Formats: sequence, C-alpha cells, structure tokens
Amino acid sequence: MASALNNPPQEGRDGSSPTEGPHHPSSSHYLTPEQDENITDVPADFRPTTRFWLAVMTLAVLTLMVALDATIISVALPKIAMKLKGTGIQAFWAGTSFLLTATVFQPSYASFSHIFGRKPLILLAITFFLAGSLIGGLANDFTLLLIGRSLQGVGGGGITALTEIIITDLVPLRLRGQWFGIISAMWSIGSVSGPIIGGAFSQNVSWRWIFYLNLPFIGVGYVMVPLFLRLNFLPSSMASKLRRVDYVGTVVFVGSTTSFLIPVTWGGVMYNWSSWRTLVPLTIGVAGLAVFVLYETYLAVEPLIRLSIFQSRTASIAYATNVLHGMILWCVLYYLPLYFEAVKGYTPIVAGLALFPSSFTVAPTAVVIGLLITWTGKYRWSIILGWTLTTLGIGLLYLFDVDTSTVQWVFIMLVSGVGMGMLFPAMQSALQGASTNKDLAFAVAMFSFFRSFGNTLGVAIGGSIFQNEMRKRLLASPRWADQAVMLAKDSAALVQTIKMMPAGTDKEDLQVAYAQSFRAIAVVLCALAGVSLILSLFIKSYDLNRALETEQGFMNEKNSKATAAEERRPEQKSSG
Repeated sequence: MASALNNPPQEGRDGSSPTEGPHHPSSSHYLTPEQDENITDVPADFRPTTRFWLAVMTLAVLTLMVALDATIISVALPKIAMKLKGTGIQAFWAGTSFLLTATVFQPSYASFSHIFGRKPLILLAITFFLAGSLIGGLANDFTLLLIGRSLQGVGGGGITALTEIIITDLVPLRLRGQWFGIISAMWSIGSVSGPIIGGAFSQNVSWRWIFYLNLPFIGVGYVMVPLFLRLNFLPSSMASKLRRVDYVGTVVFVGSTTSFLIPVTWGGVMYNWSSWRTLVPLTIGVAGLAVFVLYETYLAVEPLIRLSIFQSRTASIAYATNVLHGMILWCVLYYLPLYFEAVKGYTPIVAGLALFPSSFTVAPTAVVIGLLITWTGKYRWSIILGWTLTTLGIGLLYLFDVDTSTVQWVFIMLVSGVGMGMLFPAMQSALQGASTNKDLAFAVAMFSFFRSFGNTLGVAIGGSIFQNEMRKRLLASPRWADQAVMLAKDSAALVQTIKMMPAGTDKEDLQVAYAQSFRAIAVVLCALAGVSLILSLFIKSYDLNRALETEQGFMNEKNSKATAAEERRPEQKSSG
C-alpha cells in the first residue's frame, strides 16, 4: 500500500533508529513497513463539517489580507512620500517595518497561544492589525505611518503563525496537505495582487484606501472567529498563565532578532555593509541569539521555543530549505517587477500583471500537490521535483535581457512558478511528519518564522548583488563611471531614473546594465535552489497516517474527551 512504500526504515526524531524508541515519548508513531499494513490509508474519523469549512475559510480570508498588506504599499510609496513630504529613507522603512515586525513576533504568538489559547491570541492579532490599519490610513506624517505599518506587522505575523498552528489542531496529519495548499494559495494570490491593487488605489483613488481595504477583512475575522473557531482549552487562573510566560526568552529573542534583521534590511541602502552602523547591530543580534539558545536550553522552565524541534535531520533540513525558499520567492517577487519596469518600460500595474505566469501558477500548484499528498501519503517526491523545477526555472531567468520576447519570459516564468508552488505543502508535510505531536505547534510556528526570515534576507541579499553588479557595469562605462555609486545604490530609484530619460543610447546603456544586474541575482538564486535540491535528497519519508492529538481542537469533537479528562487533573503541566 501507499503508506508502506512511503515509510522505509527511518531516523528517529531524535536521530535514533525507530526501533530504539522506548525512551522517546512518540516512538509509537515510527512504524516499519510490516507494521504499516495495519494502518488505514486515510483517517476514517475525519469528516469536515460546515463549522470546519467556515473556520478554515475565515483563516484563508485573514491570510489573504496579510499577504495583500505585505506587498500592497510597495508601488504606492513614491506617491505617499510626496503627499506626506517624506524622505526616501522613510519610504523605505514604511515598506520594511511590516515585514520586520511580522517576522520577529511569530514565535511569541505560538508560545502564548499554548498558555492563553489560540482564539484569544488570533483575536489579539486581528486587533493589532486593525489598530495599524486605522493609524496608517489616518496618518498625516511618516511617523504615524511607520507606527501603523509596524502594528500591522505585529498583527500580521500573529495571524500567519496561528493560522498554520490551528490547521494542525483541526486536521489529521495525512490530510493537512490540501488545507495548507489552500492557505498557501491565499498567500500567493494576496502577495501578487497587492502591488496591482496598491498601484490602482494610489493612481485612481487615494493611497489611504490601501489601509482602509483591510477593514472588511477585519470585520469578517471579528465575526467569524468567535462564531466558528470554538476550540477546547484547559482552564486556569490568569495568575498561573502569567507565571508560565517565558519573559526573559521573549525579550532576548525579539531584541536579538530585531538587532539582526534591521542591519540586514538597511545594509547597502542606508549604510554600507562595511559600516559600523551595519556591523555592530548585526554582531549584537548574533550574540543575543546565542545567549537565547543557552538560556532556553538550560534555564527556561517553559521555553519560548522548544529546541527539541531541531533534533531531527529531516526537520532541520526542512527549516533550512524553507529559509532558502522564502529568500528565492521574495527576491523574485521584488526584483522581477523592477526588471519589467526598467528594462521593458512597463507601468507598475502592467509589471505586476507580468508576474502572473510565475505567481499564479504557485497557488493552483500548491492546492493540487496538497491533494496528491493526501491521496498518496507521500511527499518526498514532490520536494525533490519541486526543487528541481525551481532550480531550472530560476536558472532560466538568466536568459532575461533587453530583447527577451513576451512569449519567452512567459514560458520561462511558468517553470519556477510550478516548482515553488509544489514546495509549500510538501515541505510542511516533511516537517510535520518529522515532528512529535508534543512539539508540533512549535515546529509549525518556527516553520512560518523561517519563511518570513527568508523573505527578509531575500530582498537584502538581492539588493547587495544588484548594487555590486550594477556598480561594476557602470564603472566600466566612461559615460556613467562618475555616477556609478549613486545610480547603483537603489534598484527601485534607478527604475524611475531610467523611465524619465529620453530614448537613446544613454537609456539603452542603463537598461542593458539593469538586465545584466538582474541576471546576476538569478545566478545566485539558482545556486541557492541547487543547494536546496541537494539537501532535499537527505529528507526521510515518514508515515503520515497519524492520529490527531491536540488539546485545542474543536469543542464537541472527539478530541474534547481528552481535554475534559485533563481538566479534572491538577494543573501541573504545560499544554503541548
């Protein structure tokens, strides 16, 4: 049967053989092919109810909102800067602050949801998002706009992390691929539609509607979450909950991650990579994360992040390749529109539409692969094939030049879109198959964190590659050598410079240099995808036919019996 073929002798989640399991609390989930014949292919006791569908659709709508907001402001920033009389640096931070805060708070939401419950935390995240949207929409200066975008990021990070955790609470492992595929599709649609909608609002209505657009989504969340996301939770006093919070770990992690990501974000834009303003906070961030690991390992009573989630080789590879996946995807989403605007002369809206061959293949591919994983119980093939297509597709971007035809770039972008879409549900399945039930929610939250972490690194690394290549190209040109450093500093600002130039040799020279700089980015991304392909060969196949074990599933479902039994016990352990 399918599950037997998918379950060769495996590593334990602690790196041990599956037969060495008595010391491991979840060793019963590691089955040899002989034992596997007693397991049904698909969990027979899972039947999606109307309430389940409405809950998942609510999470999908909220995911769409967050994805839209991550990219919707990008093309509108020049107009916003003009209206609010802001500087280029302020405009830069208006786009970056969202991604930064959305990344650093995700593990905190996951940990706190174990203590205070999933539903209160997702409502809190929606509230942060509402506050940020109102402040941003009503802002009359860049200070308020930055506060609004930062609060939106705090809320958006919570919604992203908790959505994936709640799916693991509600759906058996074998069936999760299709539901994660739906969530990934919403993220893909939102992140690609954002620049188009933002450009349309800023050009034809008002940039403030970029923020007001969130209000209907937030209204849906406030109504639907309390109505349909009624989850079990072990009752306890507020005092006991507050005692369980890892205050030291939370402060050290958020502070260190922020100290690391800020210089990564501004390196080469606000300050050179060799500047002390970049190197000092970067060093402090790395040192702080090292202190965090030591504290969580030896001192934390209930750690913010359970380090046991990294003990499996398969899980560690899944985290590493997820960072690279986020880097590649976000770098492509950021720099491809700039290529189309600078080299092809497209408007921002048309440049956003030009992403469709890549971006809108991601969403349906993620759904289809999720269904296939559910049907077959296998995921390893889709990871290897996904990275193969991604490596090929990103490598083909090297062919992009000034004279690349529409037919050529459409078919080239289809390849990478299919490859990256395959990886969303497949890597999730690998991670969850390699994680224990006790650690699963923490593992899923860190998976989401590492993807966001990769997104931030992708834009920064792409910017550094672009600057170096552009500067090298322009320094070699007698016409542009004296302006090389200034022109190469900001890829987005250079787009506007090229657009305003009259047709002629000078403009063509800059377009050629821009295309060649983009090709340099493609080379590095192709290498990263190739590394991920090699790493994926070492991912193990775990059996996905595992019973759903959760303390925060739907009320009045089968898992509520276990919760009721827990409520009668003395409160002596943390929820897992």
